[in-house]
Amino acid sequence: MLSTLPRLIGHRGAKDSAPENTLASIREAARQGAAWIELDVMLTRDGVPVIIHDDTLDRTTSGNGPVPSLDLAGLRRLDAGSWFDPRFAGEPVPTLEEALELARSLGLGLNLEIKPYPGQDVPTARAAMAMLERLWPSDRPLLVSSFEVPCLEVALELAPAVPRGYLLWDPPADWAAIADRIGAATLNVHQDRQTADSVAAYRATGRPVLAYTVNDAARARTLFDWGVAGLFTDAPGRLAAELAT
Repeated sequence: MLSTLPRLIGHRGAKDSAPENTLASIREAARQGAAWIELDVMLTRDGVPVIIHDDTLDRTTSGNGPVPSLDLAGLRRLDAGSWFDPRFAGEPVPTLEEALELARSLGLGLNLEIKPYPGQDVPTARAAMAMLERLWPSDRPLLVSSFEVPCLEVALELAPAVPRGYLLWDPPADWAAIADRIGAATLNVHQDRQTADSVAAYRATGRPVLAYTVNDAARARTLFDWGVAGLFTDAPGRLAAELAT
């Protein structure tokens, strides 16, 4: 189990204030006072782990088509900032290595979501875990999460000491048994789909519950009242300030 969890985790960095899953967004989350960030990792055509959320390039870069349609060199020619604001023009899609080095230098904890392109569960998880083993300090907080059970099975096999978060959207009937089998340290659930009873059921397994993605202070307070341990938010600085009042 994780010894400590933050109440707020910067979702894809600080997604409301900078282009998501970029080095600029990581820096902005740290500037806003976030203790942890959440990032998504996927593979390029040549097997390099990079930080991007969608299966396709269209929404968050100047490219189009599937992420693994490009090798790293091709991906690096894309602009991942202008779509958000012209002042981020030229912001690249970062490699996982670059993101880890920056997060480490800023003293941030990390929830790395393994978000494989369909059919690439195992290679994505293996590449991500190898990079974490090489670059992430053992004394820095780390949680590896995924919706894809095979990714969490790989994480358990390769790095059993690294805590795993089981991401749930529409939980299967045997979600609790799966959480036990993969040794989940947390249950990461969609905030819109939660009630006091559902949170109680998750907590009854003895695991902290993390809820995504929460940007409203009133909803945050409700979730905390129900026993949710931490929240993913696009605006860590603003939400922290609102919760402090």
